[in-house]
Amino acid sequence: MEKSKQTLVEQLQHRFGDTLLWSQCAMGEVTIEVASNELLDVCQILRDESGFAFEMLIDVCGVDYSEYKNGQVNRFTSKGGRFAVVYHLLSVKNNQRLRVRTFIDEEALRVASVVEIWNSANWFEREAFDLFGILFEGHPDLRRLLTDYGFVGHPFRKDFPLEGYVEMRYDADKKRVVYEPVSIQPRVNAPRVIRKDHRFAVKGSA
Repeated sequence: MEKSKQTLVEQLQHRFGDTLLWSQCAMGEVTIEVASNELLDVCQILRDESGFAFEMLIDVCGVDYSEYKNGQVNRFTSKGGRFAVVYHLLSVKNNQRLRVRTFIDEEALRVASVVEIWNSANWFEREAFDLFGILFEGHPDLRRLLTDYGFVGHPFRKDFPLEGYVEMRYDADKKRVVYEPVSIQPRVNAPRVIRKDHRFAVKGSA
């Protein structure tokens, strides 16, 4: 691990102590996990304290871990769970990046909005709401962003069918767009077979 990243991990552990559920440098970036009820306090500190100064929120995304590694998510989390929200932060002042993750209750699917801390979270949170159904409490205008107003379901959930639940068409008699149950047969995507040809031959093998 790079010295600067190791220093950041130690700094985070010293500042937040037991508030951190998990922290390490994963996939080349420092990642911490916090409880959802601690999220706003942690984010406020990460933005305002000069030792961190993460003044920029680069991205917010939802994650559905339900089919990750056949349900084995222990490699990347301390406690598991199906849905998480991940925040990608940048400190221009300190030239550092940080990934913050929080798991949310699968039944309530609610977490506090960070729009008041980073205004750039506005559309990111709307996207996560649209695609995963995660509710961001305190968001000023939480509504769908990418799908249509009449769209049913949340298409980035692992259990969302490939063909969707409804299809739309223009009805000439009603003179408007109507929604109907999908008429195509369900299909399952199967991975393509990788054939053993010259592209995959080991150098020097027969």
